[in-house]
Amino acid sequence: MLIIPDNYEPTINPELSEDALKLIKDHFQKDFSTALRLRRVTDPLFLAAGTGINDNLNGIERPVTFGIKCMNDKKCEIVHSLAKWKRMKLGAYNIVPGYGIYTDMNALRPDEEELDNLHSIYVDQWDWERTIKPEDRNLKFLKKTVKKIYGVLKDTEEFVYQRFPHIKPILPDSITFIQSEDLLKEYPDLTPFERENKAAEKYGAIFVIGIGGKLSNGKIHDGRSPDYDDWSTETEPGYYGLNGDIIVWNPILGRSFEISSMGIRVDKEALLRQLEITGTMDRVNLQFHKAILEDKIPLSIGGGIGQSRLCMFFLRMAHIGESQSSVWPDEMIKECAEHNIILK
Repeated sequence: MLIIPDNYEPTINPELSEDALKLIKDHFQKDFSTALRLRRVTDPLFLAAGTGINDNLNGIERPVTFGIKCMNDKKCEIVHSLAKWKRMKLGAYNIVPGYGIYTDMNALRPDEEELDNLHSIYVDQWDWERTIKPEDRNLKFLKKTVKKIYGVLKDTEEFVYQRFPHIKPILPDSITFIQSEDLLKEYPDLTPFERENKAAEKYGAIFVIGIGGKLSNGKIHDGRSPDYDDWSTETEPGYYGLNGDIIVWNPILGRSFEISSMGIRVDKEALLRQLEITGTMDRVNLQFHKAILEDKIPLSIGGGIGQSRLCMFFLRMAHIGESQSSVWPDEMIKECAEHNIILK
């Protein structure tokens, strides 16, 4: 659903916004790569189909496909994200624990159910992955990594304030960790999205832990593929999940605002368990899955951070189309323009 803020005025002149977007992206990725000790690598726009390497998201989204004429019409897919590809690269580059990689990823997701203030068929994000040790596969390590990322978000907000003093900092000093099961217990009559809204407004910035596995009401908080994040390992008595989302409160839109999805990745035990839970055991013979089961790629933690969303938040934009070029319904373009929201 499209949200039109009352009396909206852009904080940056649309003609000058490109400079501001570049400043934020350059600053963030420099600090982010330093904080997590990541090196930048070149990423693919498409992957060979049938390998299991492309991210299948919730398992129902169709990738954009095409055939390569000079390779007997070999089928390829535009990436959804690089959750699996990155982990394979950690092994290919022999990156030791404590270090990792990040990419400037561009993807297409034409099966988005609805285009609105936050959702576009074009996805641009920093996809990152970091090698870890077996003893790092725990909730304490996950939280430590989240705090590092949140520190970069805070630093970037300060950077924006120094360059554009009329854009005041709003992020709280620290991020609050909340189990998805605890959100359910606190707001049993609300939907997962409504629960996130309540918590984000209350705390300003939250990390919701445990996304993908069934909660005590028999439902999931949100969908996650069974073969990258570990959402089924018991982390505390009665609580499951070594993954989650970084969510902040967006005062322009008056709603929760997801900036990053991330998590500790499956080991072979978690992979088999989650494939069994989701009824997708047929994947065990795919290239990516075999590599995990045969210990040919390292244990890791990783995620994605939306570039356009990040800039949208820090520049207090009302629509992601103000921070990226994409395709929008004609009626949306018109309605937004009538309220000073100029889509690229």
